[in-house]
Amino acid sequence: MISSRHAEIIERLRDAGYALPDAPPAPLGAYTGALVAGDLIFTSGQLPLRDGVISATGKVGEGSGLVSLDAAAGLAAQCAVNAIAALRGEIGDLGRIARIVKVTGFVASDPDFSDHSKVLDGASSLLKAVFGDAGVHTRSAVGVASLPKDSPVEVEVIALLRADTA
Repeated sequence: MISSRHAEIIERLRDAGYALPDAPPAPLGAYTGALVAGDLIFTSGQLPLRDGVISATGKVGEGSGLVSLDAAAGLAAQCAVNAIAALRGEIGDLGRIARIVKVTGFVASDPDFSDHSKVLDGASSLLKAVFGDAGVHTRSAVGVASLPKDSPVEVEVIALLRADTA
């Protein structure tokens, strides 16, 4: 049975302009999308896929041919949506999540770009909007040379399960 908290989370996601995919994105290699270990659940890095397609590829930065900071922040939010889908795929009921503990984000960026944290604010803001205060988390934002499928951003999430459901 799905909890009322699960329904609230789905509704908040809709209010933020996102629909949770019916199934989490399939892993692109020999790994699983999410895994429970004790009272924590870890997602693998999630790309900004919608219907199996990344809506923008390339490096983040300012200038011609680069993905803008605002666009990259939107892609980071989509990564967070996919992480939520991976969480649901592993535990079924999102109401089992007590809090989002940690987000790690990777930004494929132009060498002159240094606002990685602002890109990851897209994911962080979405998680706060969807989970409320339980969505406030610690975070790392890391600039990298490239990401799978030429994605501009990748996000992974660690969440704490409720003690009565772990």
